[in-house]
Amino acid sequence: MALDGRLVAAIDFGGTKIAAGIVAADGTVLRRAVRPTPADAPAETVMGAVAGALADLMGLPEWPSVEAVGIGSAGPVDVHSGTVSPVNVPAWRDFPLLDRVAELAGSLRVRLIGDGVAIAAAEHRYGAARGRPDALCVTVSTGIGGGLVLGGRVHQGPSGNAGHVGHIVVDPNGEPCPCGARGCVETIASGPAITRWALRNGWSPSADGTGASIDMVPTAADVAASATRGDAVAVAAFQRAADALAVAVATTAAVTDIRVVVVGGGVAQSGAVLLDPLREAVRAHATLTFTHGIEILPAALGSDTGLVGAAAAVQEPHLPPPRP
Repeated sequence: MALDGRLVAAIDFGGTKIAAGIVAADGTVLRRAVRPTPADAPAETVMGAVAGALADLMGLPEWPSVEAVGIGSAGPVDVHSGTVSPVNVPAWRDFPLLDRVAELAGSLRVRLIGDGVAIAAAEHRYGAARGRPDALCVTVSTGIGGGLVLGGRVHQGPSGNAGHVGHIVVDPNGEPCPCGARGCVETIASGPAITRWALRNGWSPSADGTGASIDMVPTAADVAASATRGDAVAVAAFQRAADALAVAVATTAAVTDIRVVVVGGGVAQSGAVLLDPLREAVRAHATLTFTHGIEILPAALGSDTGLVGAAAAVQEPHLPPPRP
């Protein structure tokens, strides 16, 4: 679906923040609005935050040139019913996000995709997976999502959740996951999981200006900063996360024969602290000959990946058509 140079409004819904933006046809994010996700609040409070972020865009001078709205949401999603059930937002179970955004968007076309599919669409069209016919794109943040490019196309599967690698079980006796299973990748390698494990094992944020203040809630970024300085527990937390991710990558490679893995999301912005042990662990776990030599690449679009992907998905002709 060509947009003839017009603009797309995009919503990137996650467990920590709701980003909204106006995106040009070349993937440039022209405007942004960000609100925190009230993840533990009632369903309508969460929707109110989404509506507020969209309202911020509607007041901008570019809004009259917007032709469609793309939504990338933490999942699971159901692209046919237009509902979402984000694991980390307990009040949203089968929440009709597509219909609710369509009500706000008026006559604009609206499409819903999973956030992992969004990163795949963005990185395949504009970023690190450009020109690669087969790739796994992973977002490592509050949760862990994934999307697949197969045969040169973004592949979302019948429900819209293909590539959802965050809920591959890597430790059947591990911690309970909000999805109902135990030992999912997300329970080990998400930002909150990395931080929890580090705290339980004796790490504490620095109060000397090189880490989080003792009055602040520590995050994976603080653990990453400590790992960069050589803190043994922080380094081990990221190695543990990398190993869990590597099992998921090796499993996906064995099933899909992908050659490239693009890693984005807030935690991935720690760079070598995560990516170096991930590359080493993938080499150790991807032992089948056809899985050797998998490239691990950082996402090229940074924090804008979700927005760019939600907008790019509106233009994917093989995906289900946007809601009129």
